[in-house]
Parts: sequence; C-alpha cells; structure tokens
Amino acid sequence: MVFTSHAPIASRLNIIATGKALPEQIITSDELDRRLGKPAGYVERRSGILRRHHATHDASQAALAAAALHDACRRHAIEPASIDLLISASAIAVQALPCSAVHVMKAAGLPAGTAGFDVNSSCVSFITAMQVASALLTSGSYRRIAIVAADIASRGIDWQHEESSLIFGDGAACAIVEAGNGRAGILAMKSETYPQGSELCEIRAGGTRKNPRAGMDESDFLFHMQGKALFRQASALIDGFWQRLLEAAGLTLNDIATVVPHQASHLSLEHMRKRLKVRPEALVDIYRLHGNQVAASVPTALHEAFITGRVNPGEPVMLVGTAAGLTLAGMVLLP
Repeated sequence: MVFTSHAPIASRLNIIATGKALPEQIITSDELDRRLGKPAGYVERRSGILRRHHATHDASQAALAAAALHDACRRHAIEPASIDLLISASAIAVQALPCSAVHVMKAAGLPAGTAGFDVNSSCVSFITAMQVASALLTSGSYRRIAIVAADIASRGIDWQHEESSLIFGDGAACAIVEAGNGRAGILAMKSETYPQGSELCEIRAGGTRKNPRAGMDESDFLFHMQGKALFRQASALIDGFWQRLLEAAGLTLNDIATVVPHQASHLSLEHMRKRLKVRPEALVDIYRLHGNQVAASVPTALHEAFITGRVNPGEPVMLVGTAAGLTLAGMVLLP
C-alpha cells in the first residue's frame, strides 16, 4: 500500500519492540467438551476457539508480564535497564495494593528507582496506556516506556455460565515505545465511555464495593457478563465511534493497512468484517488460537501484526476495541 496523505501527527510515539508470553498449559475445545460433558465439537462451535492457554492456579500474573517484557527486549536487543517507565495495563490487578506495576518490575528485575504505575480501562487498557505514554514522551518526561498487559482471565471464569466461560484465554504482551521522529506517531486517538452499561460486564469484588466488611459471596470474585445485552449496546455504538476515529485521523477505512482489534469474540470480529466492512487481509484475527485475553488481547494481536510483517513504515495501523464500562477506545498510528 502506498500512503501519501494524512493528518498531522497528533502525538509523537514510535513502537521499537513488541513481545508476548503465554502460559504453557494449552486447553483445547475438545478437552472442554469432555470436561463439561458436551458433545464433540460443541465448545468450538459455540466459542469459535480451537485452543487457548490457561495458567495453573499457582502461576504468577506478574511473572507472566515480566516474561512478555523480556521477550520484547530479547527480540530487539534492548537492555531492560534502559527502560525509564513501566506502565502496567492489565484489566485485573495482581492485588489491591500496591499497584501491579510494582509486582511486574520486581518480577522483571528492573532497577530500583525506575518509575511505574497502572493504567486500567479493562479490555482497552493497552490503548489507553499508549495514549498516556505518547503524552509523556511528547512532553519529554520519559525517553523509553514499556507498556505491559497481562491477564489471567481463567482465574475468574464461572463455569456455570456457558456464555462467558468458553471464550477466555490467559496471556501477556508488551510494547516498548519511544518518541517518534516526526514521521512516526499517533494520527488520532479517541475514548468514549457509556456507564449505563456498567453492570453488563463486571467482577464485583476486589475493591471497596464487595469485601468482608461491606458483604460479599464467592461469586462476586467471578466474571459476570450479560452477553446479548452487551453485544447490542456495543454494536449500536461502534459504527459511529469507528467513523469519528477515522475522521479525526483524516482517513477512510481503505487507508488503514492493518486493523488490530480487541479479540472479544468471534461474533465481534465477524461484525467488523461484515458490518464495518474491514478487509479480511487488513484484520488481525488471533482469536481462534488465543481466545479473549482481556487487556492482553490488543497488544498480543499487535505483536502478531509486527512479527508477520503487517506493520510497515508509513502504513496506518488502527487499534480499536470495546471494554467493560462500556468503554470504546481507538487509536490510529503511523509506524
């Protein structure tokens, strides 16, 4: 694709490295058929997934995040000590306090005194963190920032709720970014939240709302989703959001070389192909082999785009997704 006309760079940002990490344990849909007492092929038909990775019950989320960070550093010969800020962009925290970035930095062995904090907007946390990182890089506050998203979604699965229990996979991914040179950067970024849908996708415990003193039960720690209502709300909003993001970038969909979406479900990806008319060759779809990895979904798909040669200088890339809240977030990058 030859791309010669675009809006001015809104914020300087250049992705210099990506990496990912997956738990060793692979859970196939055939295995879930047997575990859940379903006919052969049932889980794959319902979920659209062939296999996903699930961490063991004693696995560390921080260690998984650190593995993704080190993978990015190894692939691109980056010294971890050269990172001066780590942003943890996970949907679920390691614990309530301190922030997850502290745990990731400790697991990764980053030097004491390195800055770190969390950014959380559920499944689109990585996109939000990229926005934050771009502002910090443009202002000169930091030189090199690692954004790491890691989620162990399997810990929160309610196996009694078929609609949501079949779609989740675990994983982590990292992007290391620096200020762009004036040619690479962000053309547009947009985030919109519609809190009327807050109860459609939630884990109620883990904060002050549900705890031993406020009252709670075991199911409050599990993932709850009203899938049909959530899909209706998201699908009613995404078309307009998509157009507003493209207009802000001064582009049309045909100008976008690669679309990196949140891998929410096979239905959401099919919606992009059919209703939003994303070209099949432009859409990065890793869902069948990863499932919905929550906040790790977008950066894992972005890493896939990089290693398969689908991110090239001067060719616009769109990151886009929906998340609990309901939040929509998107970004158009020029590598």
